[in-house]
Amino acid sequence: MIGFIGLGIMGGNMAANLLANGEALVVYNRTKEKGAEWADSPSIVAHKADIVFTMLTNPEAVESVALGEDGLLNGLTRNKLWVDCSTVNPAFSKAMAKKTEAAGCRFIDAPVAGSKGPAEQGQLNFLVGGNDEDVEEVKPYLKAMGKSIQHMGKHGNGISTKLAVNLSLVTSMATFAEAVNFGTSLGLEREQLMDVLFELPVTAPILKGKRDMMLHENFEAQFPLEHAHKDLQQISESAYLTGAPLPVTHGAKEVYAFAKHKGLSKKDFAAVYQLLSDGGSRQ
Repeated sequence: MIGFIGLGIMGGNMAANLLANGEALVVYNRTKEKGAEWADSPSIVAHKADIVFTMLTNPEAVESVALGEDGLLNGLTRNKLWVDCSTVNPAFSKAMAKKTEAAGCRFIDAPVAGSKGPAEQGQLNFLVGGNDEDVEEVKPYLKAMGKSIQHMGKHGNGISTKLAVNLSLVTSMATFAEAVNFGTSLGLEREQLMDVLFELPVTAPILKGKRDMMLHENFEAQFPLEHAHKDLQQISESAYLTGAPLPVTHGAKEVYAFAKHKGLSKKDFAAVYQLLSDGGSRQ
């Protein structure tokens, strides 16, 4: 049996794809997931399942689920496998790996590149850190939820890759929004300018999916802005430990922080354009 903890925008769709693949699923979440067996605590999920996936918001959420009397680690029995798909930070992920191994069990960090749409369609990209044999064991389940699996090496390397990916994505969104706002301030027509920017190799192809959001200013969350800001904070904290300079990223982090301050937290991270175009005055 497979366990799944955390059924938000991403986790709920990932769990649904496991169910669609015929997997028996036991889950834990604040609200019950239709079609899966419900458990009253993370430790019960771990006790019943051979492999447990977690998809949670931040290190604090993972820690609250993993530790304590009713926590995941308390329910894992020898040689079971915990696969954490949460976006945390490398130091935290490595610490969880050590705690899991100390309990006689196994750990993989397997965050995903992708948002709500790819999660629904089973088209996520998994970025994985862990032992070769453990990664091979979980590949059938990852394939049920995603289209690619990149094994990046040892524990912590999966989440390290995810943070590098999100650094590029989130800063690119901010600079694209700034470019569009700059161009329209000079009198250019927004739709035409956006289409030219997408046609040229200067714009990340993934941002084309935000075209209609920005054009119609309807920022229904695929990747919530507050999560983008959280990831930039994780990146900043990790870079502090390594000494890596992040001048562009720190600037972008302040832009997203200001967007949160303006009430845009629950909107898609493309709503950074709304902040730049009108100061976030429209909620």
